Amino acid sequence: MKLENKVAIVTGAASGIGRAIAMLYAQEGAKVVVSDINFGEAKLVTAEIESAKGSAIAIETNVAKQEDIDNLVETTIKSFGTVDIIVNNAGIMDNFIPVAEVTDEVWDRVIAVNTTGPMRIIRKLLPIFLEKKKGVIINVSSVGGLQGSRAGAAYTASKFAVVGLTKNIGFQYAKEGIRCNAIAPGGVNTNIGKTIDNPSKFGMERAMSGSANNPRMGESAEIANVALFLASDDSSYVNGAVITADGGWTAY
Repeated sequence: MKLENKVAIVTGAASGIGRAIAMLYAQEGAKVVVSDINFGEAKLVTAEIESAKGSAIAIETNVAKQEDIDNLVETTIKSFGTVDIIVNNAGIMDNFIPVAEVTDEVWDRVIAVNTTGPMRIIRKLLPIFLEKKKGVIINVSSVGGLQGSRAGAAYTASKFAVVGLTKNIGFQYAKEGIRCNAIAPGGVNTNIGKTIDNPSKFGMERAMSGSANNPRMGESAEIANVALFLASDDSSYVNGAVITADGGWTAY
């Protein structure tokens, strides 16, 4: 097993990509912390892992709140003694709102969840990784963090920021035994669409204008396989990288 005895935190793990990553990590021997704002669904994922003879705990976490992040890390340490891997997967969409229409409320909320949350979690974990001289950070960005119009202004900016944060951390802490990489999924069949409510007509039309070029939708398990590679020693020489998993969409 590729992650035997490792301790991994996965945010946004109650459904979709995060759930698939949590399940796969557990199958590969990791002790998994299923972190999500939806505690009920997180507990169901934990129960499923345990029923398959895996080890997991669920922790309710709103990644936009520092106190929740503190609790997430501290409870993990109390339960498993350390942390080896963090997957910053929790994220929300922005209703495809273009910059002319975006409110401070929407902007601040999207940036808080998609960018500030991962930064704060990494900041909280770095002392642990630095002491051990080892740690794996995986940030889930998006093809929206590589190209200009796959969503609205706030989501696009937040995911570009995640890419920059990933590269900065990857290089700056490379000599400390810490690796930081990102995954940029394309269109994946998940329930993130539930975070879309009353989308901007103009913004959505512009963002969707290139969607016909998408070869196909992906599945959460396909992104989880990339996350397993990045978490394991198979990717020991991969650092500060962004792996695009989009079926070739951005190759057009």
